[in-house]
Amino acid sequence: MKLIVGLGNVGKEYENTRHNIGFMVADELARRWGETRWKEADNAFYLEYRAPQKVFLIKPTTYMNLSGFAVADFVNFYHIAAEDVAVISDDLNLPCGQLRVRRKGSAGGHNGLKSIQEHLGTNEFPRFKVGIGHPSGERSDIVRHVLQRFYKDEEQAVADAVRRTADAVESWLQGDIEAVMQEYNRKKE
Repeated sequence: MKLIVGLGNVGKEYENTRHNIGFMVADELARRWGETRWKEADNAFYLEYRAPQKVFLIKPTTYMNLSGFAVADFVNFYHIAAEDVAVISDDLNLPCGQLRVRRKGSAGGHNGLKSIQEHLGTNEFPRFKVGIGHPSGERSDIVRHVLQRFYKDEEQAVADAVRRTADAVESWLQGDIEAVMQEYNRKKE
C-alpha cells in the first residue's frame, strides 16, 4: 500500500498559488486515473486507486503547516511504511518548474515537510519537490511569494512541471525511488 500526499492550502483564495503545486499535481494524478470525486476524511480529501497495489492520494485540509496530522492519520490507520509515503511539495530553492526527487531529507525550511517529519518521527520518505522560484528580499517577501499565483510567463513551465511530476510519481508507483531519481533529476533540456 502506498500514500501520495500533495501539499497545499484549502480554499479558493489559495487555488493555483505557488504553495499549492502539490495540490495541482494531485489533481493531475486524479484526472489521469479517472478519479475526480474526492472523498473527505477528518484532515484530508482523498482518493483510492489501484496501480496495481492500493494507493491513497490525499490533499491535507489542515493547511500547510499542519499537514503532518493528515499524513499521520493515514499512515497509522493503514500501517503504511514511511518509505511508501511520497510527498509532493513546492521548493523555493529550485527554479520555477524544475523537479527534484529525493529518497529522504531535511525539511529545508518547508513547514509542511517539517510537520510531516514531526508526525512520522522520520525524514525517510520520498519527496517530489517542484521549483517555484525564490524572490529576492526580506522574509515577508517569501510569504507573499509562496501565496501568490504564478506569473503569465511561468504558466507553461508550471504546466510542464505538473505533468512531469505526475509522471515521476507514477514511475515511483511502478519501481524504486533510485530509478525515479536518475530519470527525473536531470536538468530540463
